[in-house]
Amino acid sequence: MTGDKTDVWQGTLALMVLKTLEALGALHGYGIARRIEQTSGDLLSVNYGTLYPALLKLEQEGYIASEWGVSDNNRKAKFYKLTRAGRKQLEKEAREWEQTTAILARFLSPGEEPR
Repeated sequence: MTGDKTDVWQGTLALMVLKTLEALGALHGYGIARRIEQTSGDLLSVNYGTLYPALLKLEQEGYIASEWGVSDNNRKAKFYKLTRAGRKQLEKEAREWEQTTAILARFLSPGEEPR
């Protein structure tokens, strides 16, 4: 491994954001990004130019809610939290990803023939 970080995979950011907020409660954007990077073992890099539009979209869809607060370093920050609709969406997306990875595993398993 060269130590280079990979950008978050397309189509996975919303799931990672929802799961992060479920696990840790309300967080600001930087906190969400750092947690995603830490959870990946620092193999993934969160692009803030992608994160904030994703947060806005999740909020518009009703999956997260936000309110202004003060961060640990005494700065004004927008904190995001999971809504009830967001919990349902998280369950749905998690099921879909489990199914997707199970299908891919069949293709990647050596010697496995489709039946």
